[in-house]
Amino acid sequence: MGIGSGTPLMPDAAALKKFYADMLLIRRFEEKAGQLYGMGLIGGFCHLYIGQEAVVVGMQANIGPQDEVITAYRDHGHMLACGMDPKGVMAELTGRANGYSKGKSGSMHMFSREKRFYGGHGIVGAQVPLGTGLAFANKYRNDGGVSLTYFGDGAANQGQVYEAFNMAELWKLPVVYVIENNQYAMGTSVERSSAESHFYKRGVSFNIPGEEVDGMDVEAVFAAGKKAMDWCRAGNGPIILEMKTYRYRGHSMSDPAKYRTREEVQNVREKRDPIEHMAARLVAEKIATEDDLKKMDKDVRAVVTAAAEYATDSPEPDAAELYTDVLA
Repeated sequence: MGIGSGTPLMPDAAALKKFYADMLLIRRFEEKAGQLYGMGLIGGFCHLYIGQEAVVVGMQANIGPQDEVITAYRDHGHMLACGMDPKGVMAELTGRANGYSKGKSGSMHMFSREKRFYGGHGIVGAQVPLGTGLAFANKYRNDGGVSLTYFGDGAANQGQVYEAFNMAELWKLPVVYVIENNQYAMGTSVERSSAESHFYKRGVSFNIPGEEVDGMDVEAVFAAGKKAMDWCRAGNGPIILEMKTYRYRGHSMSDPAKYRTREEVQNVREKRDPIEHMAARLVAEKIATEDDLKKMDKDVRAVVTAAAEYATDSPEPDAAELYTDVLA
């Protein structure tokens, strides 16, 4: 089971079920990654995407084979949404030789040229000029490709982001800047860290249009993503989409998240969860039954369990691997 493009222009019943299955795969994969981290099988930093699944699933449903994706370090969901094999992703998380980067990148720096996924970047905001460079290459080649460049509300205050904005608009580059505003830059709320907290307005001085989107509603994300991709393909230059979303876990696995109340998180889970919202719609519109949803969950759990078993059964890299792929 994998995630990919191929969703029709207006989501039909099959597309809505695929949205649900794709979000569920990311949710269950991240829950398993959290378990493996707790068991000591994943080392280093590990940033989970739980709660934000609708953003990447809705956006990725609009991409074609000529488009690229680049993001920050909360990236496992983006990898799965690009169609990367859960087994290879989990093997990389556990530092195994069969991982996407031979066990050397871990959680934050995975890469797949085949799936046009260009990382996974640990430096806050560093992927934004790189994603702008991907868009420059698309325009230079005139291949119709669009760069989907994801970053968070914390990265939105980095200076290199605005240098990239300026060049992108100056040269009318085909890049969609997707700001995943999950309300907290590490442990600092948006209100405490940003003079202008409406991030879709951040391109105004560069004449880059922006739109605020309910990032907890996969259909709203899909619709906004389609408009944005069409805008770029038409040669209009960059556009900003601010996705109002929320992460349920801490910034990383080592973060106890004491800067917000348990009630705040629970309120979002109960009222705005993207997966539960879609499940309710599927049942209400008789697109799926409760039994259908249980079977989908069972199938997804089987995929994730197989990925975890594959990862833990895979060998660790040979010590000589330290000297490969090193540029000097």
